[in-house]
Formats: sequence, C-alpha cells, structure tokens
Amino acid sequence: MLQTLEVAYGPQTAVIWLARPEVRNALDSRLIAELTETFMTLADDSEIRAIVLAGHGKVFCAGADLNAMRHSAQASEADNRADALALATLLHTIYTCPKPTIARVHGACMAGGLGLATACDIAIAGRDTRFALTETRLGLIPAMISPYVLRAIGPRAASRWFLTAETFDAAEAWRIGLVHDICEPEELDAHVNALLGKLMLASPNALKESKRLIHDVSQHPIDDAILENTATRLAALRSSPDGQEGISAFLEKRAPSWVPDQEAS
Repeated sequence: MLQTLEVAYGPQTAVIWLARPEVRNALDSRLIAELTETFMTLADDSEIRAIVLAGHGKVFCAGADLNAMRHSAQASEADNRADALALATLLHTIYTCPKPTIARVHGACMAGGLGLATACDIAIAGRDTRFALTETRLGLIPAMISPYVLRAIGPRAASRWFLTAETFDAAEAWRIGLVHDICEPEELDAHVNALLGKLMLASPNALKESKRLIHDVSQHPIDDAILENTATRLAALRSSPDGQEGISAFLEKRAPSWVPDQEAS
C-alpha cells in the first residue's frame, strides 16, 4: 500500500499525487522508492496512455526531506552513494517512461523537485510558483538532476541558477525553457486536461516512438548514421498497424481508432 503517494485514474490517464503535504512533498527514500515503482507499473499498464505528476498541498515539491538530509550528514559515503543512485533511478524511470508525462507544478519547485519536473516530457506551472536550485548553499551540487535540468534550460542558464541558488519565478522558468507554459493557479487543471485531450488524439505507439526519437536523436550529430536511423524509424512506423490506420483515417476523413469517441465526434 502506498504511503507517500496517491494515484487517481481517469479515462486512459493516471495522476500520481505526491502526498506528503505536511513536509511540502519533500523527497525521502520511501517516496523515491514508491514513485519509481508506480511509474514502472503505469508504464506497463496498457490501459494508461498518459501520466500526470502533481503534488498535494501548497507546493509541488520542496526538494530533499530534512530528516533525510540529517541522515545523509551522518551516513557513510557508500550509503550516500546508494541514496543518490536511488534518485537517479527514479528520474531515469520517469524520463524513459514510454507514456507521455506531464508535470503539474504549483507553489514551489525546489532542488530535487526540479528534477521531477524536467524528467517529465511537459511541465506546466502556476504563475505564482517559485523555483530554486539551492544545493550550492548547502555545500552540494545538483548532480543527480543535472542531466534533466540541463536538457531543459541549457548550460548558459544553468550557470546562473546552479551557481547563485537564487529563487526565480514562473515567468523566468518559462523564459529559460524549464516549463512549457504558465497559467493562473486556478487554471492548472484545465491546462493539464487540455494537454491530455491533445495527447489522446495521437497514436499511442507513435507517442512512444516519438519519445524514443527525441531521446536518441538529441544525443547524436547530424551525420549519415542519424539520417539512416531516422529513415528506418519512419519506414517502420509507416508500415506499422497504427501508421496504416492513421494514414487510412486521414485519407478517409475520419478519426483514427485510438481517438476516444467524445474526441472523434
């Protein structure tokens, strides 16, 4: 039974709620383990086509749990390495999830919370959300979240926010590419639901393969190998059942089979 999370199911969607509002949804070993397992379970659930990550209470995620930080100060280097790898595994599990993932960010998103948000495919934030990468003020570095934050904002913006540990607002988060959209806090659910509706119009297989394409191609220079790779991928999708159905539906001016009835009408 989950102790740090709640999972709410909708039509072909799931919302994972961080459920530690009394500690601002701070990350501890149990939450990290439960969140990893939950994402793995939903990734294998054929009924789920998209996943939302959200936080109960006043903030999305305030970063590391204070008790966990106290423990790390007393723990051995080996124990601290194991804890760090657990967080790395969680972020990689979110990042490589075959289903589209949306971070619903509100209130505050600090340190490890930015890792959660940037490991997701899409991030939407309330206009009043505050962000910070506070690690350097603790004598640390944002090591485990850095691959995902850097992919989102690039090294130039990271230089300022990693080094100064300043707090910045949602407008700045949008400007540097940390989040895709900002809205009034009371409009967050409507924005997320609108995105989910758009995702439901796409082929589940095409969404999975699009994620793989983004992850793979962004790591390589544009050379003959990547040209051959991308051509092979497209040819495979054109010949796949979803590709055949999508093309047929377009030519026949009808909705493809994966579109829910209410969206097709």
